[in-house]
Amino acid sequence: MRSLKRPQMSIVKSSPQVDEAPATPGSLFCADAFISPLEIDTAVDRALAEDLGRAGDITTIATVPEEATARAVLMARKGGTIAGLPLVAATFRRLAPEIEITALARDGNAVAAKTELMTIAGPARAILAAERTALNFGGALSGVATATARYVRKIAHTKTRVICTRKTTPGLRALQKYAIRCGGGFNHRFGLDDAVLIKDNHIAVAGGIRAVLERAKASVGHLVKIEIEVDNLVQLEEVLKVGLADVVLLDNMDVETMRKAVKMVDGQLVIEASGGITLDTVAAIAETGVDYVSSGALTHSAPNLDIGLDIAM
Repeated sequence: MRSLKRPQMSIVKSSPQVDEAPATPGSLFCADAFISPLEIDTAVDRALAEDLGRAGDITTIATVPEEATARAVLMARKGGTIAGLPLVAATFRRLAPEIEITALARDGNAVAAKTELMTIAGPARAILAAERTALNFGGALSGVATATARYVRKIAHTKTRVICTRKTTPGLRALQKYAIRCGGGFNHRFGLDDAVLIKDNHIAVAGGIRAVLERAKASVGHLVKIEIEVDNLVQLEEVLKVGLADVVLLDNMDVETMRKAVKMVDGQLVIEASGGITLDTVAAIAETGVDYVSSGALTHSAPNLDIGLDIAM
């Protein structure tokens, strides 16, 4: 921990799909993102229990007087798009409800390096014990938001939307999908229970494209969307002939084949492109006319954004 002088906050303009509203005290959530407060409570309790163990923070208890108070500043040490501030605040408040949190930024803001995000004031023991858990949430989720924002900026000149996948850290899916929204992306299904996504193995077991689509349509409710994955244009032609799908997923197709697929579909289905999409290839893929591009890398491979906590004496 080191003392520091308070630098001036610098909020960088974000992409059009990212909230640009200035932060107001107490305003931490991204305006257009979805997350249940129950998910926050569950994640915070689980993470603190993992870190505090059975005896609590024995280092802080042994070295810091019980009556000591402190003021700390949460800072983005590198530039990026912020996500996870509500979890940061909830982590500190879980150990000391009386802790005072002042918001200097909010989720969805794109910020420059050395931007202050919030101040925390209250019992020193609680601040020190919650520090690492809070930073883990803020750094990891801001990393997802930052990666997403980069993809969004790459395809801003097209109609295509960036979406996530189910390739998330077990137990943290709702949080990571919230971070996708903070970065200007959109969410795919949250789990196996909220949409039908027929993949190649389903087709193989069910006995073909017609058979699998007919079974799906006969089984699900009228509000449940049906998406089917195709690997080539022959499969796509059969999907269009059967006519029971709402969305088609073009899996690992090259750009030229995608262009042909978009022309074949001609607006009859929503089109998602997936498989090996990177920051270098996403623009060319979006320019084919697909409606969505999905990337598991946004959640399973996003680097942590460097966020730190410093005691301000």
